[in-house]
Amino acid sequence: MSNEALEQTEDSYLTLQSTSEFQALRKKFRGFVFPMTAFFLAWYFLYVLMSIFAPDFMGQQVGQPGITVGLLFGLGQFVTTFAITIIYARWANSQLDPLAEAAGAQLDAINAANAAGAKEN
Repeated sequence: MSNEALEQTEDSYLTLQSTSEFQALRKKFRGFVFPMTAFFLAWYFLYVLMSIFAPDFMGQQVGQPGITVGLLFGLGQFVTTFAITIIYARWANSQLDPLAEAAGAQLDAINAANAAGAKEN
């Protein structure tokens, strides 16, 4: 790829990045991902801190022998990870993907306009 082609590609991305549609896409993405990440980290650190500072509580038997509160918390980490993944995938498919496809179409239009402008020069 020539330097000129590389600059045109970079310009296309910068142009797209400055559009209100792209900013809406970023805002929507961050509005979901940041709170979900904060929730999961809080849940994870609760598990770790409870293991450190409340070992008696985490060691309490629940139901069958060998099943402890700590074990349930640990298994809950896996369940939470899968749940967040499923929730994100569904949310992204319905909310984020249409905006991303529109941004992709906009980028194609910008690239086509840049290519047409380059041919004129």
